[in-house]
Amino acid sequence: MNDDQLLRYARHILLDEFGIEGQQRLLDGCALVVGAGGLGSPAAVYLASAGVGRIVLADHDTVELSNLQRQILHTTDRLGQHKAESGRTMLAGINPQVQVRPQLQRLQGELLEQEVAACDVVLDCTDNFATRHAINAACVRHRKPLVSGAAIRFGGQVGVFDLRRAGAACYHCLFPDTGENDEVNCATMGVFAPLVGIIGSVQAAEALKLLAAVGESLDGRMLWLDALAMQWRSVKVARDPECAVCGARRAGA
Repeated sequence: MNDDQLLRYARHILLDEFGIEGQQRLLDGCALVVGAGGLGSPAAVYLASAGVGRIVLADHDTVELSNLQRQILHTTDRLGQHKAESGRTMLAGINPQVQVRPQLQRLQGELLEQEVAACDVVLDCTDNFATRHAINAACVRHRKPLVSGAAIRFGGQVGVFDLRRAGAACYHCLFPDTGENDEVNCATMGVFAPLVGIIGSVQAAEALKLLAAVGESLDGRMLWLDALAMQWRSVKVARDPECAVCGARRAGA
């Protein structure tokens, strides 16, 4: 770690739980952020500012005016740009030492497998069930910790599925893919702007703790936020031994 890095990350290094060792683990780490919208914006900002060495920012969409109410990675002068490219511009301004690679293609199939396999932690900042289940399945196959977030209207949720651990639940254990999930998203339901900032920031905190190997993660719990009342509740999450996604993998492990 050079002098500039020692100064830039001094407030982390001062933390007994972090120190130079924890910060170095962040510098050596790689995070895959799927979605550069409301949740991915604050998550990516904190990952970059904290010094995560490599960030893959995946989003095939472009910046629209209606995004700017909550998606803080983007600005008015970048309307029409790919969100991943716009995000890289913002993150480079915050911390030019971090390598940010924009992924402009939709993550699916072999591309999804490659990106998940190459990272140390995955942040699911998407807004549809099909993509969430695909990301979860890839994390199960490659034993990568998954930090999942969601936000709609005034309600949000965030959880960790640390699939490196044999007894960990996966996203499918909690939200089975029945094929009957109604799609809900901000475009049709609306969302309170600061809500995505809160949930995305918690996702960043959990990812940083996992990368730095400090503290206790949310693995085994799901946090739910009612932002209208500003009340949190915590729910325990148990692995489903009959889960069609993680149960089969563990049975053959």
